[in-house]
Order: sequence, then structure tokens, then C-alpha cells
Amino acid sequence: MGDVTDHVDVLIIGAGLSGIGAASHLASDLPDKTYAILERRDAIGGTWDLFTYPGIRSDSDMHTLGYRFRPWPEDKVLADGPAIKQYVVETAAHYGVTDKIRFGHHAMRCAWDSDQALWTVDYEVDGKPGQITCSFLWGCSGYYDYDRPYTPTFPGIDKYAGRVIHPQHWPDDLDYAGKTVVVIGSGATAITLIPAMADETESITMLQRTPSYVVSVPTDDPLGSTLRKVLPDRVAAGVTRWRNVLIQSGLYQMSRRRPGLVKRLIRNAQVRQLPRDFEVDTHFAPPYNPWDQRLCVVPSGDLFRAIRHGKAKVATGHIETFTKTGIRLTDGTELEADIVITATGLNLLAFGGTSLTVDGEEVKLSEKIAYKGLMLDGVPNFAYVVGYANASWTLKADLVSEYVVRVLKKMDKHGDKVVMPVRDEEVSPAPLLDLSSGYVQRSLDKFPQQGDRGPWKAPHNYLRDIVTIRHRKLDDSALQFS
Repeated sequence: MGDVTDHVDVLIIGAGLSGIGAASHLASDLPDKTYAILERRDAIGGTWDLFTYPGIRSDSDMHTLGYRFRPWPEDKVLADGPAIKQYVVETAAHYGVTDKIRFGHHAMRCAWDSDQALWTVDYEVDGKPGQITCSFLWGCSGYYDYDRPYTPTFPGIDKYAGRVIHPQHWPDDLDYAGKTVVVIGSGATAITLIPAMADETESITMLQRTPSYVVSVPTDDPLGSTLRKVLPDRVAAGVTRWRNVLIQSGLYQMSRRRPGLVKRLIRNAQVRQLPRDFEVDTHFAPPYNPWDQRLCVVPSGDLFRAIRHGKAKVATGHIETFTKTGIRLTDGTELEADIVITATGLNLLAFGGTSLTVDGEEVKLSEKIAYKGLMLDGVPNFAYVVGYANASWTLKADLVSEYVVRVLKKMDKHGDKVVMPVRDEEVSPAPLLDLSSGYVQRSLDKFPQQGDRGPWKAPHNYLRDIVTIRHRKLDDSALQFS
């Protein structure tokens, strides 16, 4: 690799929602710290720059997906992708972060040297190698594989004469007007695509092997709008955010403790929005409990409305084979299709695929235990952001940013050069994410684990994390400063 050419106090990897939030905290709370952001793509936004399929939008309410320090300014509960990207771009500009981003820089390897108390990061830009050193490394690259989405092996797909598209790589030239479309999948992407495309297609069918829980939420937040008229913006935003946090937390806890009740509530709401003769229990009754997998939300029931108006259909079954003109299911049903969209999910990738070594030893992520869900045992001067699976991503990202700022301030105050969690030998490992979703289960062995007790146990609970991450003292038996 090339010679070391520069150094920063803090190096952030990723200029998406997490990375811009992290940098904004540094700029605001630690203005004397030097920092840079390595961003593999040529734009700010991460997920919200990558995904461009029709209808792309948040699947969390924007008052909790927006930053705590810069509240979401609109009434929309679920915002479209371009609006979210613009919000992130404007946040970067507001805090002077944009000029700190090095676009087109793909972080490849990160090596910690204890003798120098430094990370050396090897990257590639335009196919050429480069290096940068930093005192503290912050992984904000999310957990999706941006190159390789998940697509199962479908029998007979080579016979199919139509076009096959994965939403992660949506082509600009795709014309689906007047076409017959089948969308394979039942998750957030599929239920977004169906109503967004239904008005232009000849027909569109959601083909699912297993249903998901689908819940309708209002498009706009009338209470939030009213509060902004009578309260200062930040106060109104805080009240709205906390109301939504409590609703999310309450629904999750009720789903865990009284799943039968939540099933009935969801089903009753669906029955009211679907045609009278619609087979709700066939197409919208999953064989698992609510929040065993993430709930899917639709704004103002747009998916149900498309079905009710005859613009969209649902088919539930197993694919036997692709044919020249479409798909045949194991029950003999034939689905004609000019275009097949494989909304079959994503692959997860820890830290953007960047490798970590500590004093020449490879960091094997599957053997590491996460400390408070934001650092790794035995890895010095390193933090990362993985948001909540059962609530808005940014709720956790904001807490991580606040925590890292506190740690860096403490290190400066006491002259410490190194901070590192050290695992107690009695801590037993457990999976980091407690969801049965396929995209989670396929990748758990490539991610760190959590422990069976605090501070190694990740509760996936924002209210608890506020106490343990935002307010609890930094000094404990696991976190060592030196």
C-alpha cells in the first residue's frame, strides 16, 4: 500500500444516516477534534441513495427515524426515499460535515497497533490504494451488503423469457406500464412496490411463500401538526417523538406478552380494509407471532386499497418452476408475467466487509461479544452503529453518538489513549439479533454475539438503553481506559 499521508482523531466509515449523525455530534460537541468520513459511494445517504425502486420509503415513523438533535420537520409519518436523503444531505450541510466526506473511498482493511495506539486504514479510490491513520475508528456502514442482494435459486429461471429485476439494483430503463408483473416476496420492499406500481401495470401480483404481518399507519400525523402550531418546534418534536417511542415500545412488549391479542387486533384492522370475500387467513396470517419478524407498515392502507380496488392480487404458495411466460406454483397455479421482481430480501454484511486486525491478529467477529451493542470486546478505540431491529434505526444511532462523545471527552480529560471493553470469562454468548427473519438467520454467524448479562446483553429496548448508554457512568468493570 501507499505511504501514510494523513491522520485524523476520529475516522468514520460511511456517510449514510448513521455516519452523518456521528459526524454532526463530533462537529457540535467536540469541535477541536479532527475527523473524516470515508464513503464508498459518490453521494451522501447510504441506503437512501442506493435504493431507487418505485415507492421507496421508510418503514419506521420519521419522528423517531429522524435525528434527536435535528427533528424531522414534516407531518408525514412515513417519508419517501428522496425526502429522507435530502434530510440527511441538509443535516450534513448544516453541521459543516459535507466537506469532511471523502467520496469514492472504499475502506478495505483496518489495523490497530497497540505500540502506537493507532488505527491504520487501507482504502481504495478509483482503483488505487491509499492509507489514513486515526486514533478512534467508528463503523457507520450499516449492515447491508450493497453489492449482493439475496436471491434464492429458482428452478427453471433460465427458461423464462421475461425480465427479472431485484429491487436493490433497479434499472433506470424499466418500463412496466401496461405490463403483467409478479413481485416475489412479502416484506417491506414488496408491500411498497405493489401499490406504487399498481396504477400503471396491467396487473400486479404479490407472490409470497409465507405472509407477513402488515399494519396500516396514517400518512400524516395530525397531532404533531397541531403541536407545532401551539408549541416551539423543538418542544413539539420532542413530544411527538416520545409519544411514538412509547407506542412502538408498547406494541412490541404487548406482542411478546400477549401475541394472541395483537394477532386479533391486526386481523380485525385488515378485515375492515380488504374485500369482503378476501381470504385474509390465507394471505395475511403468518405462522409466527407478531415481532418474531419485523412488522410491515403501509401508509393509509395503500396496499389494502390496491387489493380492494382490484389493481393488485396476492398469491400464497410455493414456486415449482419458472416457465417461459411466468411462474408455476406447486398447486398448479400459473402466474403469467412480463416482469418478475425478486423482492426476496437482502444479505447482511458486518462493517461493510472491512476486515479488522488487532496487533496483527484477525478479529473474528463471530467470536466477539458486543459491549452495550456498540463496541467489541478486545478491540481498542472502536465503536459501531447497528440500529434497532424492533424500532427506528436512528434511536440507537443517536445513543451511540452520544456515548462515543462522552468516551472521547473522558479520554481527553484524563489523558487516556486507549479504551477497550474486556469480557468477563463468565459471560455466555447469545445471538445479537432476536428475530427469525431469513435475512437475519442467514447471516448471524458472520456477526458478533451478545452476552447473557449487562453490559454485554443488548436489550433491543430504547427505554433501557437510555439509562445504560446515555445516563449510566462510563466507569464499570468491563470498560478499561489506559
